Amino acid sequence: MPDYVETNFDERSGIVPCTVPWGRWWQTVAEVHIEVDVPEGTKSKLIQVDVKPSHIKVVLLDKVIFEGRLYAVVRADETVWTLEDKRMLHIAMTKADACSKETLWEGLLTDNFLADPWTILEMRKKLDLERFQIERWEEQNALRAQASTQGDQAAECSHPEHLSGGSDGS
Repeated sequence: MPDYVETNFDERSGIVPCTVPWGRWWQTVAEVHIEVDVPEGTKSKLIQVDVKPSHIKVVLLDKVIFEGRLYAVVRADETVWTLEDKRMLHIAMTKADACSKETLWEGLLTDNFLADPWTILEMRKKLDLERFQIERWEEQNALRAQASTQGDQAAECSHPEHLSGGSDGS
């Protein structure tokens, strides 16, 4: 697998959310998504999101919503957060180990917001399906590239100058 997993997988299709007091979190093979319910009409300047590779802190109106050590390492500089409809904060973090075989987070933090056993099982099934789709997509692209290369070689070999042994007119 490449260093970074890029997919066309629709992360909202069949998500397996883990509900928490302030909202929910869910994951794909490559990312962890956090949705924080905020009071309607909230402005983005009232929100602070601080993500480091192993730590997160979310503050609203100078009140810490949650803070702690992340379940696994993320690429902090690739974190994106948006305020949707002035009532929901969406944070998308890229998993640093997205290319490894085991990317399942059993909790958002190492000691808090852990998924129950049934949710973990459902998350594992969803990630396995997503991983399968990624692998098949990569295989199909490799086959297309190979077929394209073979087609180019066949066209090159059937070019008149290759058939006659040269193009010097002799």
